Amino acid sequence: MSNSRTAQVILAELREFASFTPCEQRYIRRSLDVGLGRADAFRLWARNGEETASIRQQYVVYQDLKLLRQELPNAEGLDCIERAMGPLMRVTTFDLAQERISSFSAYRFLYERLLGAEVRPWLPSAFCGAAALPQIRPDRRKLLLQSISEAAATAPGWSGRQPVFYPEFVELEAA
Repeated sequence: MSNSRTAQVILAELREFASFTPCEQRYIRRSLDVGLGRADAFRLWARNGEETASIRQQYVVYQDLKLLRQELPNAEGLDCIERAMGPLMRVTTFDLAQERISSFSAYRFLYERLLGAEVRPWLPSAFCGAAALPQIRPDRRKLLLQSISEAAATAPGWSGRQPVFYPEFVELEAA
């Protein structure tokens, strides 16, 4: 990819990230730290005991990402559905139940970075399936399901281009 094209892609991804709510942005950065092993998420993100417990649980649930990274590139045929969709639904349900992601676009942005471009075909069904589960409060369920566009739900194909912008923790300096 040319430098100009790479810069355009990074800018587009930066704009998309900037369009998310501050809560979604924070959760995406935290989740990338947990899922990609980039930093000590407890030190960076835990503001209280509740968040510490949530991060601890996230580390456990995100163990499924290792399996998914192996399964998704080779996921073809009916027999791969259980091996890929079961763990993906489990992780997705956890993230949606945290009530910090409120749209399909924020979910897609996060999961493309956690699992790579190979996950794109699986995301609409995992998102809709998890959002419809009883673990998600009915008012959240409606909000989440209404956030996925018809185009995203019925896409005829998916890009194989890997994401290039991975947002990180930014410490704000006191003035």
